[in-house]
Amino acid sequence: MNKLPSISSIIEPEKVKQIMDAIDSAHNILITTHLSPDGDAIGSSLALYHFIKNKDKKVRLIVPNSFPYFLKWMDGINEIEIFEYNPAAGLTIIKNSDLIFSLDYNVSKRVGEMGPHIESSPAKKILIDHHPLPGTNFDIIVSKPEISSTSELIFRLLFQADKYDEITKAEAESIYCGMMTDTGGFTYNSSDPEIYEIISLLLRKNIDKDMIYSHVFNNYSEDRFRLLGFTLSQRMKVYPELHSALLYLSKEDQKQFKFNKGDTEGFVNYPLSIKGIVFSTFIREDEGIIKLSFRSQNDFPCNKFASELFNGGGHLKASGGEFKGTFEEAIRIYIEGLKKYEEILKEAIKGE
Repeated sequence: MNKLPSISSIIEPEKVKQIMDAIDSAHNILITTHLSPDGDAIGSSLALYHFIKNKDKKVRLIVPNSFPYFLKWMDGINEIEIFEYNPAAGLTIIKNSDLIFSLDYNVSKRVGEMGPHIESSPAKKILIDHHPLPGTNFDIIVSKPEISSTSELIFRLLFQADKYDEITKAEAESIYCGMMTDTGGFTYNSSDPEIYEIISLLLRKNIDKDMIYSHVFNNYSEDRFRLLGFTLSQRMKVYPELHSALLYLSKEDQKQFKFNKGDTEGFVNYPLSIKGIVFSTFIREDEGIIKLSFRSQNDFPCNKFASELFNGGGHLKASGGEFKGTFEEAIRIYIEGLKKYEEILKEAIKGE
């Protein structure tokens, strides 16, 4: 094999060893990820799942609820347990685990009803995540907000542990999918040159990156396209003086287009293509809660906006939040927030 590219040792070497030792000594290993799992959550979890399973270890993977259909092509997807479908079975798995991985979430509330049971488990707990402000109830914490995705962190963990030769095509596909989706196809949070060194290493595992892209981004239903057209034409508000744009969908709107989980993936990015817009928000009415997605350009801190107004957070340019009031209240708070952040928004546009 040709000489491999050099990758920085971002994860502390002692933690790499501790994690590998924990895997080797555990008998029942559990991998968990956050509510409404996205490409990075599923990608990182499946990659670690395959790695551990290939070591002939007993490992289970549980997600709190279902995930988008455009991720269901991935190898091992049918081995994922969905907690909301069978909570009793999920609780038994958690109870019997002696090592629990928490991937792509920083605090236990992000796994919903699973959270208290994971917290109270006597199992050893390992956090691997790239969101700010990690919780403290873990035995080993790998928290790197500067890294593009948790999938990238899983690759770095295996690479630093000298396990690159053991990475299979299935693991490489999962890692690439997670890195790709959490950077919008490498259009944001992806300026670190080492990301592309990692991609070159994944390509050496004979993954088909074009196929992966097609499975994720060219796999939508006709109803999803009609919903996108409706959203852009009928449910978009632009605030040019505040360099911001809002997309919003009520439950009634979604029902018209036979909404499926994942159908609105990427909607929030579209307004950033409008000249002069540095901040885009998508507000969607869900069952009993309002979901919000935020994207920004020119270093506008959408994570601060999300945290202050909508109990959310995330990265500087890509964040999320939730609101437990009405749909109308969420929109009102958003508009008030724009006015509060007016000066910061005006400063951000100067960065163009």
